[in-house]
Amino acid sequence: MSIFSEFHRTVTALLDAMVADGAVPSGLDFSKVTVEPPRDPSHGDMATNAALVLAKPAGQPPRLLGEALAERLRTLADVTEVTVAGPGFVNWRVAPTRWEACLRDILRAGTAYGTSTLGASQPVNVEYVSANPTGPLHAAHARGAVVGDALAGLLHKAGYQVTREYYINDAGSQIETLARSAYLRYREALGEAIGAIPSGLYPGDYLKAVGQALAERDGRRWLDASEDEWLPVVSDFAVDEIMVGIRGDLDALGISMDVFSSERALVASRAVDQALASLEASGHIYVGTLEPPKGKTPDDWEPRPQTLFRSTTFGDDVDRPLKKSDGSNTYFANDIAYHWDKYQRGGSLLIDVLGADHGGYVKRMQAAVRAMTGGTGALEVKLCQLVNLLQDGKPVKMSKRAGTFITLRDVIDEVGRDVVRFIMLTRRTDQTLDFDFTKVTEQSKDNPVFYVQYAHARCHSVLRNAAETLPHLSAAAVDLADAPLRRLDDEDERALIRVMAGWPRQVEAAAEALEPHRIVFYLYDLAAAFHALWNKGKDDARLRFLLDDDPGLSAARLALVRGVATVLASGLEVIGVVPVEEMRA
Repeated sequence: MSIFSEFHRTVTALLDAMVADGAVPSGLDFSKVTVEPPRDPSHGDMATNAALVLAKPAGQPPRLLGEALAERLRTLADVTEVTVAGPGFVNWRVAPTRWEACLRDILRAGTAYGTSTLGASQPVNVEYVSANPTGPLHAAHARGAVVGDALAGLLHKAGYQVTREYYINDAGSQIETLARSAYLRYREALGEAIGAIPSGLYPGDYLKAVGQALAERDGRRWLDASEDEWLPVVSDFAVDEIMVGIRGDLDALGISMDVFSSERALVASRAVDQALASLEASGHIYVGTLEPPKGKTPDDWEPRPQTLFRSTTFGDDVDRPLKKSDGSNTYFANDIAYHWDKYQRGGSLLIDVLGADHGGYVKRMQAAVRAMTGGTGALEVKLCQLVNLLQDGKPVKMSKRAGTFITLRDVIDEVGRDVVRFIMLTRRTDQTLDFDFTKVTEQSKDNPVFYVQYAHARCHSVLRNAAETLPHLSAAAVDLADAPLRRLDDEDERALIRVMAGWPRQVEAAAEALEPHRIVFYLYDLAAAFHALWNKGKDDARLRFLLDDDPGLSAARLALVRGVATVLASGLEVIGVVPVEEMRA
C-alpha cells in the first residue's frame, strides 16, 4: 500500500470521527475524497479535497470544514505542518521518518514494490495487435502491440488476473485474396512466369516464401486443380505460414500471448448463430430500415429491410446491421460472438487495443457487450493514433499493398526491442507519435529511453564503485535497509525519496485510467530527479554518494541509490523493458 493510500485511510478515519462527534452530519459520501501530492510542492507533501467535496452536503463553508479537519491532522505524530489553502484544500507535510520508512520498504520489497491489490484478482482480457494474417506485422502495428502488452503488464502489477489475447481475422474476403495471391506465388515457385501481379492481389515479396513452402510440401498437386479445390487448402496453408512469422515478430518484441483465437473457428462452431439467437431472444434484434447515412442524397440511397441490432438502446448512435444483402453475417455479427466468447471465458472486463481507424467501431461494440452480458460485462477500447516513421526528421514511406512497407522486424533490428517498447509509450495513445530512427538512438537527455536507462546504469556504477572503494560496506538491499537514513537531510535527497514513494500510487492511478504511458512519464521524472542529485554531487563534494571518511552517510546514500535502481527496474519491468546496468557507446 502506498503512503498516499495510508493517509487516505487516515483522513477517512478522521472524517468518521468528526461524524461521531457531531462536527459533520452522518450519511456523507466519502468516495470522492482524495489524497495526493499538491500541484505546487511548496504547499506540502500531501493534499486532500475533502472539505471541497463535502462542504455542500455537510452544509458548511469549505474553508471552515477544512480548518476543522486540519486541527485533527495536527494531532498526528507523522504530520509536521498543516495548512488550509484557497477555498479549502488541506495541505500537510509528513515527518521525515515516514519517508525513510518508504525507502526501507523499497529496499526490502525489491522490484515487487508497487505491486497492488487494487484489481482484487478480477479477470481482465486484453486483446491487442490482432492484425489480419495477410502479411508480416508492419511498423504501424508496433504501437498497438506495445500499448497492449504494457497495459497488460500494468494491470497485472495492479493485481488483476490478465489474459493477453490475439484475434486472428482468418475469415472473409481478405483471406480469399491472400489465398489467390499465395497460389500465384506457388505457380511461380514451380517455374511458371506469372508476369505482373494482378490488381487486387497482395504483391509483397513475403508471399514468395509461402508459395515456395507450399510447392515443397505438395509439389504440382494443385496446378491443374479448380479454384474450388485449391482455395481452402491454400488459404489454410497461407494463414498458418504467415502466423508463424507473426508469432516470431511478437517474440522479437518480447510479447507472449496467452490465447490466439480464430475467427474462422468461431464461425465454424456456430458461435455467431448462437450469439445472435441469444440477442434475438432478448428482443434486441429486429428487421427494419435504416435512415440514409449522413452525406447521402435520396438518389444514392436504396432503403431495404435489414436484420438490425438495437444498439441505440445501449448508447450507440444508430442501430447496426447484422446481415449483408446476400444473407451472410456482417463483421459486426462475428465480433459480437467473439466478445461474447471472451466474456464467457471469464473476461468480465474486456479491453481492445485498436488503431485509430476503428473509432466508429467503439460505441456499437460497447453496446453489444452490454446487451449480451446484461450489463455485467464491460468493454474498454484504447485507440492508438498513427506513428510517423522518420529518418533525420524526414518521413519514411511505407505501403503494405504496394509491397514496400517497413516491417516491425525491420524496426526492431534497427534500434532494438527495448527502444521500440519504450518510445511507443512516450505519448498518450490519442496523440500521433513521431518515431525518428536517428533520435531514438541518441545518447542525450532528449532521448527518454537513454535518459532512464542511463539513470539505472549510473546507480549500478555507484554500487560497483562502493564495492571497490568501501569493501567493508555492504551494498546489499537487505543491509542498506538498516542504514541511518536520517542522515539524508539534503532537500534534493528527501525529494528523491518522495518521488520513489509515489511509485505505488502511480501504478494504481495508471491502471485505473488504463494509461501505461504514465509509467514512462513517471520513470523519466524519477530519472531526472536522480540525475539532478548526481550533478549536485559533482559541484559539492560533501553531497557525493561515497565518502571515505563517513561510512554511515555513505551507507544511507547507497540505500538511496539502490532504491532508485529498484524502482526504475520495477517500472521498466511493467512495460517490458530490460534495465541495463552498464551503458556502452
